[in-house]
Amino acid sequence: MKLSTPPIAPKTLAALNRLGITTMADLRATGSSKTFLLLKAAGYTITRSTLWQLEALLLGVAATDLSDTQKAALSEQIKQHPPVTVFPAPSEMRNFMQAALQQAGQSAQMGEIPVGAVVVENGQIIAAAHNTCVHDHNISHHAEIRALAQAGAALGNYRLDGCDVYVTLEPCAMCASALIQARVKRVVFGAAEPKTGAAGSVLNLFENSFLNKHTAVLGGVLADECRNALQDFFQKRRS
Repeated sequence: MKLSTPPIAPKTLAALNRLGITTMADLRATGSSKTFLLLKAAGYTITRSTLWQLEALLLGVAATDLSDTQKAALSEQIKQHPPVTVFPAPSEMRNFMQAALQQAGQSAQMGEIPVGAVVVENGQIIAAAHNTCVHDHNISHHAEIRALAQAGAALGNYRLDGCDVYVTLEPCAMCASALIQARVKRVVFGAAEPKTGAAGSVLNLFENSFLNKHTAVLGGVLADECRNALQDFFQKRRS
């Protein structure tokens, strides 16, 4: 069933449509709290009454029927929710991930595990790096750490507010921590890392309520290509 006016205000409905939330199924899959935060992240001026309306739609009741207890629970969900942002268009994310894959190829040529990363500011790549741990005899020289260092030097600031990082493999705990400390706006990764991934596979540092939550994360962009790069590398090493 499509969302409509009423009960949703026309401006809110148009905003939801622009975010790709057009049906009750979309709203149910996203949830009222995340939908509310997506609207705020997209720059729309909304009040908590919009949150009450979204939750009421999911419950099949009027917003005025929500109890104070339900409203308080929703407010707490908003407070504890992991960072939410509007990610770039899929085609844009694929283009930047291709650049990260090119970096991963350079790692493979050096005999390093093929992982690449790029840092993007205002739609432009300002740093690009790949794994050099073996070559540099330095366990910290993961693609993300090296890319963050380059970007910091380029901007003259270790805080990379407003920057995005694209990396071919889900960040480990070391890299996830560095990305959070750098206050990167968005992290986009390709293949999941089931053994050491710290963006949802083993744990998710980006949504840990004990840490400063600045960074939104999205995985699965060009996942097959990123996974194949790793598999090809290890197959050649074994042979």
